[in-house]
Amino acid sequence: MSIDTKIWTGPGRPAVFLDRDGTINEEVKYLGSPHQLRLIPGAAQAVARLNQAGIPVIVVTNQSGIARGYYSEDDVEAVHSYMDKLLADHGASVDAYYYCPHHPGAIVKKYLVDCECRKPRSGMLSAAAAQENVSLAHAYLVGDKRSDLKAAVNAGARGILVRTGYGKEVEAELLREAEATGAALVTNIVDDLSAAVDQILDTLEQTQPQGVKPPKFAASFRHHRPEIGPHYPRSSGEV
Repeated sequence: MSIDTKIWTGPGRPAVFLDRDGTINEEVKYLGSPHQLRLIPGAAQAVARLNQAGIPVIVVTNQSGIARGYYSEDDVEAVHSYMDKLLADHGASVDAYYYCPHHPGAIVKKYLVDCECRKPRSGMLSAAAAQENVSLAHAYLVGDKRSDLKAAVNAGARGILVRTGYGKEVEAELLREAEATGAALVTNIVDDLSAAVDQILDTLEQTQPQGVKPPKFAASFRHHRPEIGPHYPRSSGEV
């Protein structure tokens, strides 16, 4: 790949946002322990290729298990620390993690928030674009769920659905809906993260600007938990 890593700069600097579960690691419902974490084959190498091309890699993940009381924010950070170790074994790294701990059905009261960060809303992507000096118009969001595709649209980024995790189920739903309406299926669908990175790098190679040196990646700290929006109203009898 012949992308010149010295030419990207904000406000037009691209980035690749990655969903976590089902995209980087194998899907485990309410994954709250490092012992449950298994990388999808080829995912670490795909992240490493983005690193080598100088493209920021930012994880954006809904973690409603925190709101439901299944695990804590500290547990999420422990999982991400272990993910860092597994990725580093393949020469790969994530530049920043953004996660949403909120949910409208939260059991833990402080997470009962009508937030803008929970996908399919675009708060995590918008916060990352501002903090990390990247352009959403030149960004990609790769994931295995409809919420990822919708978050990309809401943020003005480009969405790619992978068939890992829940991706095959989502693809089947989209095909049925397209057949029922007679509309063309316009969703960008690939087998896995490696295939998504192939496509992203090919596209960026053709569209890169020329001759401008970028600043270093702008993350001042690597773990972000936006708290955006008012608390949900609670009905009587709710815990």
